[in-house]
Amino acid sequence: MATVTFDTLKFAERLEKAGMTREQAAAIAEAQKDAFAEALDSTLATKSDIGVLDAKVDKLSWMMGILIAIAVANFAKQFF
Repeated sequence: MATVTFDTLKFAERLEKAGMTREQAAAIAEAQKDAFAEALDSTLATKSDIGVLDAKVDKLSWMMGILIAIAVANFAKQFF
């Protein structure tokens, strides 16, 4: 779970200065904090995600190397 640094008090005070009640401002600030946390949890990659991706990239690079070697061998076979 990602940690969100969001100053809810400052945000709520700003909303109060704009004319909202304290309760409304506090509720909106908490909702905003939760929305940020949810967005970060669903969009940021973790170390395990990156490890899986690295393994897939390694496998793909081996496969591409083999395919290129086969293509070069076929080319050489046709012309030599």
